[in-house]
Amino acid sequence: MSMLDAKAKYPHLFQPHHWTNRISQFELFDAVPSESLISNVNMVPFQGDDCVVIRLENGQWEIPGGTLEPEEHYVTALRRELIEEAGARLVSPFIAFGAWKYHSTAEKPYKPHLPHPLFYRLVGYGNVEIVSAPTVPDGGEKVSAVEVMTLQEAKARFIETGRPDLAELYELASDLRIRL
Repeated sequence: MSMLDAKAKYPHLFQPHHWTNRISQFELFDAVPSESLISNVNMVPFQGDDCVVIRLENGQWEIPGGTLEPEEHYVTALRRELIEEAGARLVSPFIAFGAWKYHSTAEKPYKPHLPHPLFYRLVGYGNVEIVSAPTVPDGGEKVSAVEVMTLQEAKARFIETGRPDLAELYELASDLRIRL
């Protein structure tokens, strides 16, 4: 899928987002960005044809993932985040297909070991197996539910809570899976 086609089909996903001191823009890619520029990793998890979605304590539906620890490879971070947030184990390769590219105007990075002022939040898809309840560590985001649902149900949940970008991300991941 070309970037132009993707932007037309998934307009919310490809919109720039302005945060307090950073701007992000989603990009598709053929090759993973340099590991030295990856600060976060997220995954659209599937169980068969269904999607796995997490709901935070505040009611927001989210995609599992998070920030890399010092010297941590992004796949190791993803495996850790899946257990922490979804109680899930990766059972297939993680297929990275895009990233939010961030530019920060903050004086320093969010954590000292993270890249700055340019960094990526890597995104991919893969198959998981739910093996436990989430093991959220102290200070982590509180997960109130992990649900397996159809793509249409996942998209509806994201849209209901004001995240059409994540609805489109799940649809894009599903479309890419089908094409392989």
